Amino acid sequence: MTTHPRHTRALLYVARHCVLIGVCLALLLPLLLIIGMALMPDDEALGNNLLPHHIDWSNFGRVIGLFAFWRYLANSLLYSGLSTIGVLISSLPVAYALARLNWRGRENVMLIILATTMLPTAVTSVSLYSVYVNLGWIGTLKPLIVPTFFGDAFSIFLLRQFLRTIPQELIDAARVDGASELGILLRIIVPLAKPALVAVALFNLVGTWNDFFAPLVYSGANEEAWTLSVALSQFTQLQRGALYNLQMAGTLLLAAPILAVFLFAQRTFVDGITLTAAKR
Repeated sequence: MTTHPRHTRALLYVARHCVLIGVCLALLLPLLLIIGMALMPDDEALGNNLLPHHIDWSNFGRVIGLFAFWRYLANSLLYSGLSTIGVLISSLPVAYALARLNWRGRENVMLIILATTMLPTAVTSVSLYSVYVNLGWIGTLKPLIVPTFFGDAFSIFLLRQFLRTIPQELIDAARVDGASELGILLRIIVPLAKPALVAVALFNLVGTWNDFFAPLVYSGANEEAWTLSVALSQFTQLQRGALYNLQMAGTLLLAAPILAVFLFAQRTFVDGITLTAAKR
């Protein structure tokens, strides 16, 4: 008995989507457990229950009230916001020079920039810490923000690849009309590179918002300089108890802003990645 091609395609369609649904459920399971723990009352949080029998929405308000939530949130916003601005301002001109200006040694410089991405963070941590100690920046947000205004290798590479997809004729026409390189960058490149800029901004926002190592190291013992991720890691110690439900509620509060930003800009983000990958 032979199977009709239409039936075969239908079975393959169902099988493929069943696999995708199973993978999505597996990926969402940790999030569902976090939400369940965040909504548990205190007595259930210390038990073996995976889901709450009684939902306690007040856990989110308790997290905000038990420690300086708004101060740590402001530090995270300051760190992520200024870092993203710094990366965009510093990386775009470098990417434009590497993609659209002809000068000797351009490819060698690009190789050196890419080589810096191969250095693990642990290799440069001690030397950078010594520099920031001498500058008196330890215990502040300066070591987290100031370096971003000197460029980021991955962002430069991503923007360079995108800028290479822009037709050279547009740039040549602007030069013929007397536009300066800065004018070309601001009036032609920036509007056309919006998807790539959004992609770079989102990559940096997610990275800095979730960053734990650098804020923990450079903030030192100064609690005023803690970001929200560092403060939540110290939440149990600060409150002298195993408040797992409140920790999970704080985790959801930490993830909510960046999730909202990603959902709002996801279409532009995907366009930026797709168009960048199209140029090889």
